[in-house]
Amino acid sequence: MESADERKARLRAMREAALAAEDASADAHGFLCSTGANDDPVLKFRNYALAAEERIQHEKVEVARVPEFEAVKVDAAAALGEDPEEVLINVAPKKANWDLRRDIADKLARLERRTQAAMIKLMQQESLRREAEAE
Repeated sequence: MESADERKARLRAMREAALAAEDASADAHGFLCSTGANDDPVLKFRNYALAAEERIQHEKVEVARVPEFEAVKVDAAAALGEDPEEVLINVAPKKANWDLRRDIADKLARLERRTQAAMIKLMQQESLRREAEAE
């Protein structure tokens, strides 16, 4: 078994190693970096260039360039061997609310059955009332 002093020293060393690892990972990811002389954190602005560059020191990152693509031309009739108008009809998107209709289709079917049953019941009551009036 280790003594209390040995344990304290070991825990202190582990704590310092963990803090050093955190500082190293923060520097590697570019969140903060220390200047060394006065250990004040210096922010690195990576997303944009500031108007007053002389006041704040930061790293400049290259502006992202969008790759240029050429438009792809496909002859639908040659590719599918069909009439191009029919191909365009088949490619047309579904209605905007098709997913909502799909989700409530079973509830609508149940409601339709109940509606039909209620209408039949009302018709039977009406026919019974007319028969009672006729007698």
